[in-house]
Amino acid sequence: MAESPQVNPTTPHTEELPEQMRVRHEKRAQLIARGTSPYPLNVPRTHTIKEIVDSYDAAQLGVDHKTGHQVAVAGRVIFLRNTGKLCFVRLREGDGSELQVMLSVAELGADSLSDFKAMVDIGDHLAVQGDVVTSRRGELSIQAFNWQIAAKTLRPLPGEHRPLSDESRVRLRYVDMIVRPESRAIVREKALVLRSLRSTLDSRGFIEVETPVLQLTNGGAAARPFRTHLNAFDQPMLLRIALELDLKRALVGGVDRVYEIGRTFRNEGLDSTHAAEFSMLEAYEAYGDYHSMAELTQSLVIDAARAIGRTCVRGRDGTEIDLESEWRHATLLELVCEAVSEAVTLDTPIKTLKMIAGKYHVDLQSAWGVGEIVLELYEKLVEHTLIAPTFVKDYPESVRPLAKPHRTEPGLVEAFDLIINGVELGVAYSELNDPVIQRERLSQQSLLAAQGDPEAMDLDETFLRALEFGMPPAGGMGIGVDRLVMLLTGVGIREAILFPLLKPE
Repeated sequence: MAESPQVNPTTPHTEELPEQMRVRHEKRAQLIARGTSPYPLNVPRTHTIKEIVDSYDAAQLGVDHKTGHQVAVAGRVIFLRNTGKLCFVRLREGDGSELQVMLSVAELGADSLSDFKAMVDIGDHLAVQGDVVTSRRGELSIQAFNWQIAAKTLRPLPGEHRPLSDESRVRLRYVDMIVRPESRAIVREKALVLRSLRSTLDSRGFIEVETPVLQLTNGGAAARPFRTHLNAFDQPMLLRIALELDLKRALVGGVDRVYEIGRTFRNEGLDSTHAAEFSMLEAYEAYGDYHSMAELTQSLVIDAARAIGRTCVRGRDGTEIDLESEWRHATLLELVCEAVSEAVTLDTPIKTLKMIAGKYHVDLQSAWGVGEIVLELYEKLVEHTLIAPTFVKDYPESVRPLAKPHRTEPGLVEAFDLIINGVELGVAYSELNDPVIQRERLSQQSLLAAQGDPEAMDLDETFLRALEFGMPPAGGMGIGVDRLVMLLTGVGIREAILFPLLKPE
C-alpha cells in the first residue's frame, strides 16, 4: 500500500458517533498512525474506468485471460466481497462506468490483503494498479498488485435496508447521486439540454452575453424581488427577477440577436413548479415579433428533446405528449370563453366578470380591472388543463406592460405563453419599443408599486433612457430551463435543480 506524509490523527468525540461512523473514524486514525494519509494529494491513474471498459471486449478475450497490460485506475467502492485469499471490489466513476477489481494473496501478499480487508469500506474512493484480465467467469477485471485509499468515507452509504427518504434524496442530493443512476442521469440530461439550447441559438446567429444579477430596480416581470445592500455604494439593491431589460439595452447597442442563460430570483412561494432561484433563457431578435419567437421557441424545445432522445413525454393526465406533432395556437379570450361557456371580451362589464368568477369560485382582488380578472379566470380554470403544447396568445394590455399593442385587436398586446403539460414553459412578446408608451405603462406599474403591490415593476429610468436612443422592432422570448428539464425528464422542480433551496434542518 502506498505511503503518504503523516497528518494530524486526531478524531474528536468518536465515542459520540453512531457505531458505523465510529468504526470508520477509527480506521482513519489507524491509517494516519501508520504514516498513510486517508486523503492523499493524488494517486497513480493512467486510465479512466470508461477508457478500459471501452478498450476491451471481455467476450472476445474469453475467460481467465491475461492481456499483459498494466493500468492504474481509481473509483468509488460500490461493492465489496472479502473472502479468504481473494477479494472482489467493484469501482464506479462519476459517469457511471464500473469495473471489477480482484485482490489476491498471490499478487499482494498476506499483509497487504489483510490491510485491505481491515481498512476499506463500501463508499471509499480506491486507487489500484494492476493487470487487465478477465475473471474465471469472463468478466473484465483488474488483477491488482497495489492499492491505496484515495479518500476515506466516514459516513456509510444508504443501502437496500436503509434507503434515503424522499426528503433526504433532495437534501442529500450528492448521496442520492452516488446510489441512484436516475439522479445522476438528470444532471447529465440537464447539461445536454443547456448545450442544445446554446447550439440552436448559436446556429441562428444569436450572441450569448452576461448581464448583472444585482439591479437597482425591479423590472422585466411581475414578481416579488429579493432585497440586499451594496456596501460600497451604501445602496439598496435587488436580485434580478428577469433578464429582459439589460438584454434590450444590448439590442439598442446593436447586438441584433442576443441571448442569456442565467439565474433569476423571486421571493415568492415554493411548490412543485416554482423555486426561489432558477435558470432562465431569454432571447431577443431585432426585426422579429411574437410569431418568429413562437417558431424559435418550438425549435428550442424540440431540439432539446431530441438531444436527450425523448420527444414523447408522459402527460400529467396519463396521455402521451408528442412534442414533434403540431402545436396549438389559441387566444386567451377564446380559451376563457370555452371554459365559462359564455362570451367574454374586453368590453364585458366588470360586474359580469365578477359574477362569472363567483360561479367558478375564483377569488379576485377588488382593485383588478378587466384584464386582470380575465387573466385570473384563465390561470385558475384553463392553464392546468392544457396538456398538449399550446401557445396562449393576445393578452390584455394591462397584464403585459412590456409588449407591443396588437396590430389588429385594440386593447390587446402581442404576447404568448407556451403551456405544456399544464405548466407555463415560456413567454414571448412583440417587444414594445416606443419609449413614450413604455414610460406611460411603467408609470402605471410604479403607481401600483407605491400602493403596495409587491410584484409591480418600478419606473426604470436607465432602461427608458436606452429606449430613447432607439430600439429596433424586435421579438423576445423566455423559457424556464428547469421547467423544460422537468417536462423532458418527468421530475419535479426540486429534482431538476441540482441543489435546490431548502429549509435548514
